[in-house]
Amino acid sequence: MKLVNNSGSSINLKDVKLRYYYTIDGEKPQTFWCDWSSAGTSNVIGSFVKLSSAKNGADYCLEIGFADGAGTLEAGKSVDIQARFSKNDWSNYNQSDDYSFGSSASDYIENSKISLYIDGKLVWGKEP
Repeated sequence: MKLVNNSGSSINLKDVKLRYYYTIDGEKPQTFWCDWSSAGTSNVIGSFVKLSSAKNGADYCLEIGFADGAGTLEAGKSVDIQARFSKNDWSNYNQSDDYSFGSSASDYIENSKISLYIDGKLVWGKEP
């Protein structure tokens, strides 16, 4: 993922959350890894949130946030996140029905189905 600050002011990254919506396809424990980030690998945090009610293409979301050490994202700048997640038993997800999955993407694309929150307020993207 690449998060670009198109606003006119800096953003404290600890206030930012990205949500990727998907179907778990079998309730199992999951693990998140950040393999690399321009904000620092240890500053990227992932957590799994089961939706209170299933939506079309989503019963879970992966919420990606930042630790205090991530700092700020200045206006016009971007932060890259290379991350992955899996079920702990390595069973497959069926991505074809996942709300946020972009099957045709082979590089960065603008994906309005990944939502962005600042201080808990939706500022970009669409929830399912």
